[in-house]
Amino acid sequence: MPDLFIGGRTVPASDRGRFEVIDPASGEVLQTVADGTAEDAIAAVDAAAKAAPGWAATAPRERAEILRRAYQLMIEGADELARLIAQENGKALPDALGEVAYAAEFFRWYSEEAVRVLGTLGTAPSVTNKILVQYRPTGVCVLVTPWNFPAAMATRKIGPALAAGCTMVLKPASDTPLTALALARLLAAAGVPDGVVNVVPARRSGAVVSAMLHDDRVRKLSFTGSTEVGRLLLREAADKVVNVSMELGGNAPFLVFADADLDAAVEGAMIAKMRNAGEACTAANRFYAQAPVAGEFARRLALRMAALKLGPGTTDGVQVGPLVNPAAVDNVDKLVRDAVDRGARVITGGGRPDLRGCFYEPTVLTEVPPGAALLREEIFGPVAPVVSFDDEDEAIRLANDTEYGLVAYVYTGDLARGLRVSERLEAGMIGLNRGLVSDPAAPFGGVKQSGIGREGGHEGILDYLEATYIAASW
Repeated sequence: MPDLFIGGRTVPASDRGRFEVIDPASGEVLQTVADGTAEDAIAAVDAAAKAAPGWAATAPRERAEILRRAYQLMIEGADELARLIAQENGKALPDALGEVAYAAEFFRWYSEEAVRVLGTLGTAPSVTNKILVQYRPTGVCVLVTPWNFPAAMATRKIGPALAAGCTMVLKPASDTPLTALALARLLAAAGVPDGVVNVVPARRSGAVVSAMLHDDRVRKLSFTGSTEVGRLLLREAADKVVNVSMELGGNAPFLVFADADLDAAVEGAMIAKMRNAGEACTAANRFYAQAPVAGEFARRLALRMAALKLGPGTTDGVQVGPLVNPAAVDNVDKLVRDAVDRGARVITGGGRPDLRGCFYEPTVLTEVPPGAALLREEIFGPVAPVVSFDDEDEAIRLANDTEYGLVAYVYTGDLARGLRVSERLEAGMIGLNRGLVSDPAAPFGGVKQSGIGREGGHEGILDYLEATYIAASW
């Protein structure tokens, strides 16, 4: 039975407590997992702090080779890991395989970045001294990851942290701890020294993370999750002035102009909306189509959504698995019911299918009024509300009318318009005639209340490094 992973070995929780991991497709118990306590979290920090000097002093090339081996092991074991993700998360197996491939790339990318952390040397404008800048690892990191991409959200943090020379404690979501523990074993097999990567699953997330954030040895928090929880953790991190990275919620607009290729726009919409059944912070949340094409766009989108096959994620041919738990289904249904009560029209889906488990039908709504909650809140499910707009200025106003700013999508046949609109959108990432923006080589992150910092790209490793300036004369 899975236990905590601390100091390179599996150990039970200090109070011997355990919690159940549920298959959302059937409601059955997959396994029980050790339920970490605050004491266990501090034991993990002990292990990370003990391993920190040795790992920081490890040659960048050696760290790179370990990350490269981790990538290779992940690719070799992709089928097994994808099936595990599909079981505990519920996503369809093709989505799970896609996640494993994407997650592994963070190990490969940061194996290459590990040897490229170069300082700078310059002369002060006054010519009184030289300016020498070097980088050193931030130190012990606390990594808190969500359930929707249990492998990718972990590797996107672990990869740059290892490359930078940091040690860490990973606190995975309690809905999906099995993937995180599998990654810990994989990293150990790749050669990561004992204590460098520790994993503490826990139902008592608040107490466990708080205990670590108030330990003087912890110098970094990287969190992916809701904006609501992110605000709480920012307050906690302030007590010890812990360096923070936050990848928070989204409310992505998807703009379709009248000159767009509608076939391409619908194809992009299916990718942006239905990856992981809509349970993604990058999922298109609000579809705005210019009036001359709004009806046709909605019709074509509804036909594609209605044709998707629902079922357990591990079943062959299934394209849409269950949502992660009953509460997620209830929330999606509540948002749809609110929109319908306000006058929205359902053109496909709109309810729970006659299936055992946490399923919701792929749904397209039109005539959605401005006051509908699903235009303001992150849906996190397979629901696409379509709203029409008249001109470019109105599209931008509607798109920016949110506290979030993670990603936006734009479809147009006019490149100049696409770039012009992209510059005016308040988002950290733009998909221009593309329904997918995520790439390990690109900086991922948002503006406004969608987060702080960037993951991926060269920028991602900088979040795990501290710059040291040396003033020298010779």
